[in-house]
Amino acid sequence: MGNACSSWFMCRNPRAFPKIKLFCFPYAGGGSSIYRHWDFNEDIEVHAAILPGRETRFTEMPISQMDLLVSKLSYEIREYLDTPFAFYGHSMGALIAYELAHKIQQDYGISPTHLFLSGRSAPQLENQQPPLHNMPREMFLKKLVSLGGTPKEILENSEALELYEPLLRGDFKLCDTYHFINREPLKCPMSILGGSQDNLTSMESLEKWSELTTGTVVVKMYHGDHFFIRTHDAKLQQYIHHRLTSFLS
Repeated sequence: MGNACSSWFMCRNPRAFPKIKLFCFPYAGGGSSIYRHWDFNEDIEVHAAILPGRETRFTEMPISQMDLLVSKLSYEIREYLDTPFAFYGHSMGALIAYELAHKIQQDYGISPTHLFLSGRSAPQLENQQPPLHNMPREMFLKKLVSLGGTPKEILENSEALELYEPLLRGDFKLCDTYHFINREPLKCPMSILGGSQDNLTSMESLEKWSELTTGTVVVKMYHGDHFFIRTHDAKLQQYIHHRLTSFLS
């Protein structure tokens, strides 16, 4: 089969009869291409979110309000929820996945079978980072270099940066202006994943996710910085595959 996609989700390897769908959400500035090579067995179908402002939706304005983005995602994802499903999100994507799980519970009365949340402190904790989205340009670019997520070819190309900067600022605004709402805990199990050298999160701040669900929570650390998902991509896929297949068995 070829690619299957809507404007909001890309599925590169559709399955004939998937038993579970895994929806993946990007970090700030990222797109569906982060997950283009993710592939599991025939039971698991991967859908990568394409958010406004990137890739095939480059001409659209990024959505920088969490409630608006999650409302749109909940509407767009509804037709896919005919099988059990799970969410994976890294950094900004972890927040989106968590909020979308609540929204889907509210809108349709169903929950993900599993949440995989990586590179993000639990959202009820106070954000210790200064706002990034409105930093002066020079400071903003220095911060991008220190975070390490923006490709060198963009940072060193003024034209590419000119195009990419509004997307990054929009995504950072989504995170900077996010407000945690204290609600009934989710019921699904969670896997909380972190990098042991990530200076944006600590193991303690990752463990706090356990307060937000009545399901079982596993915290798993990988050797690496905030973008350990690149250096440990194969191990990460292996772990996700193991957790999802254990649900199916």
